Amino acid sequence: MPSFVNPEKCDGCKALDSTACQHICPNDLMVLDKETMKAYNREPEMCWECYNCVKICPTQAVDVRGYADFVPMGASVVPMRSTDAIMWTVRFRNGNVKRFKFPIRTTPEGQAEPAGGWPTEPDLDSPVLFTEPDSLGLPAVWTRN
Repeated sequence: MPSFVNPEKCDGCKALDSTACQHICPNDLMVLDKETMKAYNREPEMCWECYNCVKICPTQAVDVRGYADFVPMGASVVPMRSTDAIMWTVRFRNGNVKRFKFPIRTTPEGQAEPAGGWPTEPDLDSPVLFTEPDSLGLPAVWTRN
């Protein structure tokens, strides 16, 4: 189910030129309506349901209706981000609330290595992947000539 914005909660990220959900959306679907200064999903049918916009929204104005395999029908799911974890709050139809905390980083913020510790000069003409054969624990990768 595609993401949607609750206009009562959205503040357009304090009327900046663009919103946080615009920056994070991998499909460039979230836009800012300059008249109302509210974000919205311009093409819901193209939404990948990645939850990036839901997780990053500072006012929790973006929501996605969960599937039955994720939450029961009628329940709502609200994430709360911190620098090292996301706390998911699930509110069931009967009023019960459950919270689940998941880590989102394994390295301190700003200290991730872009190449992950692998050599930074890959052979672009090679038929093997960037980290192979080392990541496979092999001396060489078999290739078809």
